[in-house]
Amino acid sequence: MTITRRAATLPVSFFERPADLVARELLGTLVVSTIEGRRTSGRIVETEAYLGRDDPASHGYRDRRHARNESLYGPPGSWYVYLSYGMHWCANLVCGPRGHASAVLLRALEPVEGLATMRRRRAGVADRQLCSGPGRLCQALGITRSLDGRMMRRSDVKVRSAEDLHEIVASPRIGITKAADWPLRFVVSGSPWASRSPRD
Repeated sequence: MTITRRAATLPVSFFERPADLVARELLGTLVVSTIEGRRTSGRIVETEAYLGRDDPASHGYRDRRHARNESLYGPPGSWYVYLSYGMHWCANLVCGPRGHASAVLLRALEPVEGLATMRRRRAGVADRQLCSGPGRLCQALGITRSLDGRMMRRSDVKVRSAEDLHEIVASPRIGITKAADWPLRFVVSGSPWASRSPRD
């Protein structure tokens, strides 16, 4: 288990950049949730970038805009949380210029703090599966639609600065059919906490 130290919450300027760059540099940062008054945290080991209006896999492709994805067009450094397959919440951080609809999906965390709470929320699954997927990590950290549209720095779920990182591997994104070969998934090389190996 990684021992953590106090770190600063990421500034809005961190997210005022292209999503692929943000996705890579989010690896190693710490997500800290105080939802329901219970502190849980995990280090980001896997992300995916979605590039907005020019990305066929993005919810904002060709500027499609509706009530469910409105937060995707919000300011950089805000949360976009959507329901996947009618079952799982997925947490994204909005990037780039406001209105561009680009974001980074949090795909997997290394659990760091509050494991007892995570285990209860995840119904006693093995620790390896607590946060190894976007829906799983949201459940473990208590993230729901209530976070959608909120500025990260003023929300109950904050992202704090990175520690020194190891090698990063880029690979195609997972679970999509359009632009599926774009290498916009980023993983800490060799991490046992990733949703799957980049070679899978």
